[in-house]
Amino acid sequence: MSILITGGAGFIGSHAVVELLDAGKEVVVVDNLMNSSKISLDRVRQITGKDFKFYKVDLLDREALENVFKENSIDSCIHFAGLKAVGESVNMPLEYYHNNVTGTLVLCDLLRKYGAKKLVFSSSATVYGVPEYVPIDEAHPLGVTTNPYGETKKMIERILTDISKADKEWSIVLLRYFNPIGAHKSGLIGENPKGIPNNLLPYVAKVAAGKLECLSVYGNDYDTVDGTGVRDYIHVVDLAKAHLKAVEYADKMTGVDFINLGTGNGYSVLQIVDAYEKASGLKVKYKVVDRRQGDVASCYADPKKALDVLDWKAENGIEQMCEDLNRWQTMNPDGFVE
Repeated sequence: MSILITGGAGFIGSHAVVELLDAGKEVVVVDNLMNSSKISLDRVRQITGKDFKFYKVDLLDREALENVFKENSIDSCIHFAGLKAVGESVNMPLEYYHNNVTGTLVLCDLLRKYGAKKLVFSSSATVYGVPEYVPIDEAHPLGVTTNPYGETKKMIERILTDISKADKEWSIVLLRYFNPIGAHKSGLIGENPKGIPNNLLPYVAKVAAGKLECLSVYGNDYDTVDGTGVRDYIHVVDLAKAHLKAVEYADKMTGVDFINLGTGNGYSVLQIVDAYEKASGLKVKYKVVDRRQGDVASCYADPKKALDVLDWKAENGIEQMCEDLNRWQTMNPDGFVE
């Protein structure tokens, strides 16, 4: 039996495939390669020494996706696939709702049809909206999301919860990520955004490498250690290992469960800049600009439930995250070159 990995050529997906293969799992990867590269999967094979099936398939193409089910014995699924650029989602809400929500509906219908009712979903801490308190635990109420990307995650969580209530055969684990960064220690796979990065650390790396002129720091008057926003950053390999644990958990449970994935530690923007400068030996030019609407002073996880339920905790600190990201950036200055 195989685990279907949607979006398996992407940043988090490719790292998860490595961990699953290293653990002896059989995987089948589907990805439309819209914001990823097939080269990442070649690198996964290089890292693990193992092969697996890959299909270039868009989840909106039901017929093509059903062929994957017909040709393989799918037992469960880790669902990463989706559009994920926050800023872009504000300008393209129709595309984001259609791609992320409809794609998930097509996937779940086929999982149901072929009896593969074990699903791990790549959700996000954005579902909490503006935090009412920190650290954020799973009892924190879901808030008003600030962009269509976050709303699609919240909508999909609701859909999956309703599915599990209607059909008790489903086992669904919703993993709410905080801020994944870093790269595989080999330097062979990492985040490869097409265009300008949307997240802080890839942007910092591009500025340090001279590919972008300057980092904009949005506000330095928050009630934090240095006035800049504080966030919880998690190494992508730690995150990937959590998915292996989540798949194993889904084998033992029924219904739906929600689990935060973070370190429980917050770092400010300027602390991140300092850590990357130390890891790379490069200078990161930045300028302070006005706050962004919707940004909050601090947002970090309470990761206790992940330890209790999955027997998982983050092992890598910010120094390792920056070292591994710098290695990836140095070895792949232009990302995956087709």
